[in-house]
Amino acid sequence: MPLSLLALALASFGIGTTEFVIMGLLPRLAHDLDVSIPRAGFLVSGYALGVTVGAPILAIATARLPRKTALKLLMIIFILGNLCCALAPGYWTLMAARVLTAFCHGAFFGTAAVVAADLVPRDRRAQALSLVFAGLTLANVFGVPLGTALGQWAGWRSTFLAVCAIGVVAYVAMIIWVPDTSTGTRIRITSELGVIRRRPVMLTMIISVICSASLFSLFTYIAPLLETRAGLSPHMVTIALLLFGAGLTLGNLCGGRLADWKLLPSVMGILVVSILTLLLFLITDQYEVPAMFTLFTWGAIVFALVPPLQYRVVLTAREAPNMASTLNQGAFNLGNAIGAWLGGLVVPTAWSYGALPLVAAVLAAVALALTWRAWRDDLADPVPVGDDTLERPVH
Repeated sequence: MPLSLLALALASFGIGTTEFVIMGLLPRLAHDLDVSIPRAGFLVSGYALGVTVGAPILAIATARLPRKTALKLLMIIFILGNLCCALAPGYWTLMAARVLTAFCHGAFFGTAAVVAADLVPRDRRAQALSLVFAGLTLANVFGVPLGTALGQWAGWRSTFLAVCAIGVVAYVAMIIWVPDTSTGTRIRITSELGVIRRRPVMLTMIISVICSASLFSLFTYIAPLLETRAGLSPHMVTIALLLFGAGLTLGNLCGGRLADWKLLPSVMGILVVSILTLLLFLITDQYEVPAMFTLFTWGAIVFALVPPLQYRVVLTAREAPNMASTLNQGAFNLGNAIGAWLGGLVVPTAWSYGALPLVAAVLAAVALALTWRAWRDDLADPVPVGDDTLERPVH
């Protein structure tokens, strides 16, 4: 494994930690900032929308920069954003700092995906992407629990300072190990946007939105679901979430290997298994051990979709891989917001938390239908996957 991939994974770990650790810090944040917990929860939504809005802005702003320079600049924004979070005197300044931090999220993962794919042979590119995103999944296994524990012991500001330290280490690692894979060719923003409008690229981004919406329509409310349906204690919910994070990590790595083997057929297979698992969860969510096992299995399945979809966007937008890869990160986070909103519409109804797996399954079925359509399009007009640079034209 190239050390450059480890440097990118470390940065990914820091970004994932700062995104998700806020959920574990909400009670202390709400108390210290004198706001309600639901209002403190908007700090989660603010981050997701910051990624969605910031992705295209920073994609354009960094389009003409060498990729290594862009990655270093984005990591500086990440460090400064978390430092501002740690020093924020009130709710709205913390919200602004969260949005600032989120701005670098989509652009970093978009650029890092292209760099990672350029560092390895073509038949290992999706695996390279999965290694970068492994930092994001490991953040749920280690970063979030440790960050939450640190925040409970030394205050939530200490957690953001710790994330700053991770960012600094990742920045130094990128300086030392990440090469500049830029080709030196620069094209106009209008040309890049023209590439994004191609049917294969847009269709893949729509699939990314719906897959993410499927995940977050259930995951956003997983803690109260496990407590009310399966009767898990708060301590057991924490263990269940650790299992879910472990499943995400396993699925992420497996998804990379499957994508290098058969890209869209793998996505369709993953979605079929995801739908079946979600339908099973309608039954197992009423029992402690089966619910936790199903949650682990679903986590492994659902996050296996991320590397294939990210690689598919890079592959179909060869003339503008940075822009497309970055916008796809915005698409994932747009799905986060949509899924949380849809789940929020169901919870107050008579079906309550018990219907959330069904909502997630329906969304996964829509994604499956769109993936099948994309696969049929590829059979009619194949996308070349030569061993040369990603910038090679699609048509």
